Amino acid sequence: QVQLVESGGGLVQAGGSLRLSCAASGRTFSMGWFRQAPGKEREFVAGVTWSGDITYYADSVKGRFTISKDYAKNTVSLQMNSLKPDDTALYYCAASLSTRTSLTREYEYSYWGQGTQVTVSS
Repeated sequence: QVQLVESGGGLVQAGGSLRLSCAASGRTFSMGWFRQAPGKEREFVAGVTWSGDITYYADSVKGRFTISKDYAKNTVSLQMNSLKPDDTALYYCAASLSTRTSLTREYEYSYWGQGTQVTVSS
């Protein structure tokens, strides 16, 4: 069983930055971040392979967000720059038991964190 614990959410003004972190208790392979805004479905944000050498992003965050994985510490981080009010959401860390890349669907992930709130004010 894998447990994921996120940290780093908060309130920031538009144009600011936040860094989210996720610590995994067990062995994981590909990992990712999703987000869910009020009244909307949960959506993919960014993903990284188990080795950390391949990353992929939703078009809405490409160029602004950076996902990284520390293989030794079994943690994944999401650096979010140039934040916009549309980025306001509950952000979830997710872990997959797959070594495949480009995992952008919820069903491709087996474990989920409890979520951390990100609020961007205009």
